Amino acid sequence: MFRLGKMTDYGVVVLGQLAGQHGRTLSAPEIADATGLAGSTVSQVLKTLAAAGIVTSHRGARGGYHLARAPETVTVRELVVAFEGPLAVAACVEGATDNCAVESLCLLAGGWEQVNTAIRTALDSVTLADLLHPIIHFGIEAEKSLPSAKLEAHS
Repeated sequence: MFRLGKMTDYGVVVLGQLAGQHGRTLSAPEIADATGLAGSTVSQVLKTLAAAGIVTSHRGARGGYHLARAPETVTVRELVVAFEGPLAVAACVEGATDNCAVESLCLLAGGWEQVNTAIRTALDSVTLADLLHPIIHFGIEAEKSLPSAKLEAHS
């Protein structure tokens, strides 16, 4: 099964909180309180997002975090790569970190690259703004927006 990790999910939750604050700088404890995620989880998520250039951090008494750019310009692919690493559905595609032992004999390598490219294109076409609002995307109407209830961290 192709599934994203919990930290990627938590990244979207944290980004949703930052996006909902209209550019206001929030501290990690404020984000943790607002989302119900553990403070250590929020700190890890923010560190990853800052390293990816998705959020900006400010030190000091009034320090904290805010989105580095508008939610409409942050793609799901950026989020996935930040938390999961390069997108590679098989060892023989661009971005793969493993080597395929039978690559020189395999007739499917070009096919996997086509699948990999389709996934990248799909993830590039959805933005953080799309995730945060009910939308019609890929011809399917979103049934609900993000829940307003606090999420519990399941470490």
